[in-house]
Amino acid sequence: MQGQRVLVTGGAGFIGSNLANSLAEDNEVLALDDCYLGTPENLDDGVEFVQGSVLEDDLPTDVDVVFHLAALSSYAMHEEDPTRGARVNVEGFVNTVDQARQDGCDTVVYASTSSIYGDRTEPSPEDMDVAVNTGYEASKLARERYAEYFGNHYDMSMAGMRFFSVYQGMEDGAEEHKGEYANLIAQFADDIANGRRPEIWGDGSQTRDFTHVDDIVSGLELAADHELTGVYNLGTGEQYSFDHLVAVLNEELGTDVEPVYEDNPIPEEVYVHDTMADATKMREATGWEPEISFEEGVERVCRQYE
Repeated sequence: MQGQRVLVTGGAGFIGSNLANSLAEDNEVLALDDCYLGTPENLDDGVEFVQGSVLEDDLPTDVDVVFHLAALSSYAMHEEDPTRGARVNVEGFVNTVDQARQDGCDTVVYASTSSIYGDRTEPSPEDMDVAVNTGYEASKLARERYAEYFGNHYDMSMAGMRFFSVYQGMEDGAEEHKGEYANLIAQFADDIANGRRPEIWGDGSQTRDFTHVDDIVSGLELAADHELTGVYNLGTGEQYSFDHLVAVLNEELGTDVEPVYEDNPIPEEVYVHDTMADATKMREATGWEPEISFEEGVERVCRQYE
C-alpha cells in the first residue's frame, strides 16, 4: 500500500499499532483507540492518534481503507460482560463500516478469529463447518455475517482475517500493555526471564499455531492491496504444545524454570485445545507466506531480555 489514507481501529493496541506503524512508512495513517487495552506509546510519530470508541458517531472514516481491529479480544472479557462484548465487537463493527460506506470507503479488512474452528490437530480450512461456544466467538462470527451483508448489498470489499495465536513479546514488543491477555509466548518468556514459573492451565499438551505479528501485518496489507472479500486464515500451518514452548524458551534463555500446572478455569466443553491453520486460500489469493518460523520468533522474543 502506498499513498493511501488509512484508518486502523484498535490502532494503539498490539496488532493495530504494529499495522499502523508499518503502514505509516508509505501512507497517511489514523489510529483510533479508546485506550481500554491500547496505548498511544505503541505508535510511531508518523501515525496520527485519535482517542475514541468505535461506538461513537462521526468517526474519521473518510479514508481509502479501514482496518477494523478494535475488539474485546478474549473469552474472559466477554464473560465478564457479554452485552458490552456484543456492543463493541458487533455494533462497533457495523457502526464503523457503515460510516466508512457513507464516506465513500469501499475497502475494509477486519479481524475475525480462528477459535470458531474448535479443536483441530489437522489444518483448518475456511470452508469447514464452524461452531460458536463462547460470546467472543459469537461476536466474531456475527462480524463475518455483517461483512457478507455489506459486501452483497453495497458491493464493498470485506476481508475477514481469522488470526491464529498472534505474538511479538512484552519487553520490547507491543504486548506489554496487554498483561494477562498477552499471547502465551510473551507471558511465558517474561515469566521465565524474570525467574517466575509460568502457569499452564491443564496438562501442557494443548497446542497453538503461533504466528508472529509481522506475518499478520503483511497479510492484512495484502488483503487490502488485493481488495479481498470473504474470510481468510492467517497462520503458519504448524502447531506446538505449551510444554514444548516452555522447553524451547528455557533453552533459548539459558534457564531451567519449571512450569506450574493449574486447573483450567475455562470449561472443558468450550476450551479450544488445539489450533492449526490452513492458509492455502490466502496464499493462492495474494501470494502470502509466513516468513518467521516458530524458532526464529521465539529467538526474537527472548532476545528482548538480553
